[in-house]
Amino acid sequence: MYQVFHKVLIPPSVNSEIEALQEFKIDLTSFLSSDWIEIKSPSNLEEVKKYMVDLDEGESEAISLAKEFSADFLLIDERAGTNKALEEGLTTIGLVGVLMKSKELGFIEKIEPILYQLKEEAGFWLGKKLLDSVLKEAGER
Repeated sequence: MYQVFHKVLIPPSVNSEIEALQEFKIDLTSFLSSDWIEIKSPSNLEEVKKYMVDLDEGESEAISLAKEFSADFLLIDERAGTNKALEEGLTTIGLVGVLMKSKELGFIEKIEPILYQLKEEAGFWLGKKLLDSVLKEAGER
């Protein structure tokens, strides 16, 4: 992801969610040791509380942080969070978009095996129609 974004800001609640993946034996060594990922708390806690009426803490903090730092992209996959971010004028990208961008830039050769691994090992959900569409767009179907 570094090759695509160079710097990533993550709010504390999202960091906690990521670190919890270690319970499932997911290796986070590169995440934990990276110097291009920075854990940052949003300063506008009232805004975070406002978002938490409809969204979870991670999404709320991420949207507030992205606004505060005028982020180029907000990496978010949940529909409600994406819709709120778009309402707030943010540009969003999901995990599939990151994979597509990585392939486009030549950092990965194929996204299909990665998507299947995410589905099997991390419970990442992607409907068959969307999967077929993404793979067709990526030139893998």
